[in-house]
Amino acid sequence: MRFLIGLVTVLSLGFGTGAQAQSCGGNFGAFVEGLKTEAAQRGQDRALIENFFRNVRHEQSVINADRRQGIFQRPFLDFSRALISQNRMNAGRANYDRHRAVFDRAQRDYGVQPGILLAFWAFETDFGANQGDFNTVNALVTLAHDCRRPELFRPQVFAALEMYRRGMLDPVQTRGAWAGEVGMVQKLPSDIIDYAVDGDGDGRIDLQRSAPDAILSAAAMLRAKGWRANEPWLHEVAIPQGLDLTRTGLRTELTVSQWAQMGVRPTHGSLPSGNLRASVILPQGHRGPAFMVFHNYRTLFEWNQSFIYVTTAAYFATRLQGAPVYQAGNPETGLNQDQMRQLQQRLAQRGFDVGGIDGILGANTRAAVQDVQAQLGLPADGWPTPQLLRML
Repeated sequence: MRFLIGLVTVLSLGFGTGAQAQSCGGNFGAFVEGLKTEAAQRGQDRALIENFFRNVRHEQSVINADRRQGIFQRPFLDFSRALISQNRMNAGRANYDRHRAVFDRAQRDYGVQPGILLAFWAFETDFGANQGDFNTVNALVTLAHDCRRPELFRPQVFAALEMYRRGMLDPVQTRGAWAGEVGMVQKLPSDIIDYAVDGDGDGRIDLQRSAPDAILSAAAMLRAKGWRANEPWLHEVAIPQGLDLTRTGLRTELTVSQWAQMGVRPTHGSLPSGNLRASVILPQGHRGPAFMVFHNYRTLFEWNQSFIYVTTAAYFATRLQGAPVYQAGNPETGLNQDQMRQLQQRLAQRGFDVGGIDGILGANTRAAVQDVQAQLGLPADGWPTPQLLRML
């Protein structure tokens, strides 16, 4: 499951945007010819290029899927309850038992705990059961041709071509997610090239059928993106009445000790070292669940850019490692999609950067909401309500 797709690593093979123009749109056949020309300029063999692009075609179903991501507009409680079922909890524990040695290796070699790997494995493909049925090359070329985000997808076309050259992808047979991710943990081609690991030692990398390959590749990618070995990522907390809510949100980091001095307490267990820096987030406002999040939580946005998805995955990971169900509280009523768009338009008119008028409560919109709440004398928790919309 992706939202605007995880940030793309473009390190080893020059997949960055660079000097080559990121053209898009127009006649699809002419666009593909342009890709072929650029691939040759990048040093790929002409015959290889022709074979790779021979059967490529535009897939309208990919564009439809890209435009249809309504689940990310749901509030945290609804979203997390939809994704975290008892079946997934049971399957997560069973897969941990089945692959315990691999998860032990992931933690030993990369410092990534089992819960976080299990959570993404569950959400992305239900532990490999639902990996997608879109032709990977068609999906990537279609999205590169589409002018919504060509700077993201055009480099992935050339990364997929490199995978083909290495025997890691079949342009006709390889299938995966609508956005071009492949395998049990849904990795984009450039990430596969940069971080894929032969976890089962059979001399090849198969992220679609080998759980050890998929698990260790995910751990290697997270470590490369900045995951700190064996540090926490999220812990549920309770906030005191009277807390300065302008300090909440991802823009503010304090030490655990400083948060404790302000009255923030764990709802279960104990918080980590007092010197560790952390933020306190309120996904559904000050009347809903509260979490203290750490550096490792922030690295998860390199996997997926959706605040609601990352927070849910991080929370699910703690559940898989023994944490209790969150204290749901009684959040104030939020906004529907149309109301959210109206809010974003009004915030943008006031000069706030909301990151686009898309009806989704993303990080930029949350920050803008928090700022305008403080200006209007409302609880500045970043959770937009009908009252705030009326006041604007």
